[in-house]
Amino acid sequence: MTPSAVSARLPSLSALRAFEAAARLRSFKQAAEELSVTATAISHRIRVLENDLDLRLFVRKTRAVELTPAGQALYQSVHEGFAAISAGVERLRPRARPSVTLSTTPAFAARWLVPRLAAFQAAHPSFDLRVHASDDPVDLQGGGADLAIRYGAGDYPGMRSTLLMRDRYAPVASPALRVARPADLRKHALIHFDWHRRLPVELTWAAWARAARQTRLEVSTGIRYSDESHAIQAAVAGQGVALVSMVLVRDELELGLLEARLEPALEGLAYFVLRPAQSARSRAAEAVEAWLLDAARQAAVPAVSSKAGKGARR
Repeated sequence: MTPSAVSARLPSLSALRAFEAAARLRSFKQAAEELSVTATAISHRIRVLENDLDLRLFVRKTRAVELTPAGQALYQSVHEGFAAISAGVERLRPRARPSVTLSTTPAFAARWLVPRLAAFQAAHPSFDLRVHASDDPVDLQGGGADLAIRYGAGDYPGMRSTLLMRDRYAPVASPALRVARPADLRKHALIHFDWHRRLPVELTWAAWARAARQTRLEVSTGIRYSDESHAIQAAVAGQGVALVSMVLVRDELELGLLEARLEPALEGLAYFVLRPAQSARSRAAEAVEAWLLDAARQAAVPAVSSKAGKGARR
C-alpha cells in the first residue's frame, strides 16, 4: 500500500489529536486547555471522528467522559503513534550543549586561563565554556555567571568559595636585562600597574622596597599601565622590571621569557572559585570547577630563584 493510500484512509490529524488528549485526560475541557482551543471545538472534532469511523468512542457524563471499548482500543494505537512521532522528532532536534559562564578578571583570563582552555576542551568536549572577563564583579546571585574566579581574602557573603591557589608578588624582568641584584633595579625603569579596587594588603613597588630595605630605590617613577597583563607583557618586551603576580607569570618563567631573581616576594592574597551558596550546581558547572582545581594543583606557584630561565620554577 502506498503512503498516499494510507493517508487517504486516516481520519484528520486534528481530530485524532483532540481524541488522544480527551481520552488521556478524561475531560473535553482539560483537552481544550492543553490544545489551546475551546471545549466546543474538541467536542466537534471528536464527533467528526466518531461519524467518520461510525463508532461511539466516549460515554459522555456530567463531569467527565469515559471511553467505550472501541474508544479504548483506538486510544492505545493513537497514543502510541503520537509518542513514536514525538520521539522521532526529538531525536532529530539539535540538542543544546551544556554551557557554563565563568567570570574572572581580564588579567587572570589572559595570563592563566586562556592558555589552558585547550586542555579543558580536550577533557570536556561536550561542554561549552564561556569566559566573561571584567574587573567589575558579576552578580552570581542574579544569574550573571555560573562561576567566578576572584582575587581576595576569601570572605564573600552569600557565596560558597573554594581556594584555587595562593599568590605572591615579586620583581620580574627579561633575562636580557640581567637583573640579579637590587642595585640593578636602578639601571632600568620600574613597571607599575593600577589596581582596580582597594586591597587589604599593599602590593606595590613602595611596599617591596620597604620589605627589601632598599631605601634608595626611587619607586615613584617608571612606566604605568592600567592592567597587570599589560605590565607583564612590557616586562617580557624588556621595557623594565615589573612587580607582578607569580601566578600570572608562571608560564613566562617556565619558558625563560622572564626571570624572578630578587627577594623578597610579597605575600599576596589568593584566587577563589565562587558560586552562589544556595543555588544547585549543574553537572557542567561541577565539571568546570573540578577542572579548575586540578589545573591549579598542576600549576604550582613559582618561587623566586637565583637561577635564570627554567630554574625560576620550584
